[in-house]
Amino acid sequence: MTLTIRDKADTLGTFRFVSVQLMETLARWVPTTPELEVKTLFGRHIWDLAQHADALGKRTFELRAALHYSRRPADSYGRELERLTAVTGTADRIANMYDVVLPDLAGRYDAYLRDADPLLDEPSVRVIARIVADFPRFATDRAAVIRERAELARPQRAANGLGEVAQMVEFRAAGEAVAPEAP
Repeated sequence: MTLTIRDKADTLGTFRFVSVQLMETLARWVPTTPELEVKTLFGRHIWDLAQHADALGKRTFELRAALHYSRRPADSYGRELERLTAVTGTADRIANMYDVVLPDLAGRYDAYLRDADPLLDEPSVRVIARIVADFPRFATDRAAVIRERAELARPQRAANGLGEVAQMVEFRAAGEAVAPEAP
């Protein structure tokens, strides 16, 4: 699939929106998570997701969109992200974030890298490749916490419907403005 510059900006803007949402979700969870090891896990990954959002936002500007352009994902994907924010128990939070949402996002980044032209879209490919390089560490960090706190490996609710959401990006119609959208 060949994407136009506008489509690339929309895709990276959507990735940015999702990164900001995940960062804010983890930040909301920190004060209500009693386990110090998990607070530390979330804190490390808040910073990583902020770096991802920043890199994506700078790239959207290079693609002729606004600096730090964010675009809401497709409604079905957005609803799943909203469900994530409502998760309460620590084990459920870990399972939903690290076993469902982040692997789904990594798969979507991988799909972008597979479909992108490495020559014509080299800057975007490089930004996303740097982001994807953090995902194995997310899993390693999560596993380290579970080794220390085995009781957190048993979630009550780990089901999330992201795997059923085929389309994450809603592309702009011709002539639609590129003004930044607050996440």
